[in-house]
Amino acid sequence: MRTKVQRPRLTYALWIVAVIATGLGTRSELAEALPEFIATYAGDTLWALTLFLCLGFVFARAPIGRLALVALLGSFAVEFSQLYQADWANELRSNRIGALVLGKGFLASDLICYSVGIAIGALSEWVLLDRKADHAPGVGNKPKN
Repeated sequence: MRTKVQRPRLTYALWIVAVIATGLGTRSELAEALPEFIATYAGDTLWALTLFLCLGFVFARAPIGRLALVALLGSFAVEFSQLYQADWANELRSNRIGALVLGKGFLASDLICYSVGIAIGALSEWVLLDRKADHAPGVGNKPKN
């Protein structure tokens, strides 16, 4: 059974900054030094991981599965919103921040990247937080009488 998780906000803030910096690096001139596969897909994967981490920062006690589901639905919604090409939406996407947050055009491969990024976040939490909570004194499943 799933136990309570308490995410350390300072740690999450540091991870968010590190993941954003790494993601921006994959979209900069540094990307030329990366293998093509990494340069092509890492940014979208890290974008979804950032969303997962941000949600974990805000909702520090939310169950891992619920957080992963919300992050997945949110990232998919952003991707599918790229099919909508109204002038005002394209204007938002035309600047760097808008393009980084909202993307520019729909790519089905991005859905796979988002799934992988969120899976990395959820699995990491499960290994680092949830399993630790299972073994902490006074936390975890109570014996059934």
